[in-house]
Amino acid sequence: MADGTPASGSQLSPGERLFRLEPRFLWAAKTMADLPPMGAPEICFAGRSNVGKSSLVNALVGRKGLARASSEPGRTRELIFFTLAGKDEVERVRIVDLPGYGHAVASKTEIARWNIATKDFLRGRATLKRAFVLIDSRHGVKPNDLEVLSMLDSAALSYQIVLTKVDKLKKGELDAVISATQEVLKKRPAAHPDILPVSSHEQIGIGRLRDEIASLSVIDAS
Repeated sequence: MADGTPASGSQLSPGERLFRLEPRFLWAAKTMADLPPMGAPEICFAGRSNVGKSSLVNALVGRKGLARASSEPGRTRELIFFTLAGKDEVERVRIVDLPGYGHAVASKTEIARWNIATKDFLRGRATLKRAFVLIDSRHGVKPNDLEVLSMLDSAALSYQIVLTKVDKLKKGELDAVISATQEVLKKRPAAHPDILPVSSHEQIGIGRLRDEIASLSVIDAS
């Protein structure tokens, strides 16, 4: 608040209330057979290797070390599940950090396994409410991003674009990237119309993304 008084629970946004809950690691899965039993609503982060997925998870939950971030592309080699639960131990939402696609320091066999597991998860998980597809704002939408968007359209899974690392761009540059991304999304049936610019480092857009996730979670985040 403006006078320095901490906001009460009733004055917090849904996203702020949700992300005040204690985050914890839940599960790691290499294949669909390894997935945890379905439960709370799930959202996932997909994107090219080194786009900043793990850093974004850490920024959202306010914990630097929850998701392992690395400058080496391809370090996330499993589907990593995190959960937010209330004092009643009821899960409100699960956050899934998917293996990055594109360049990775791994064998072709292992990369193929990640890709198969990720595609199967995106197509066939009933509790998955939305995929947040991360795009590096400095580079825009690339061909392998388009492949993922087309797959999500065919699976009729709602997805929303998150432009990462926007602190690296000037306002005019960011406006141009947003406009170009909006053009890409035209006539894509599963695409959410709102594009979310974020910076994990500068905390830009984190509150708005938290509110989006809260709208997909179990409502009571006490």
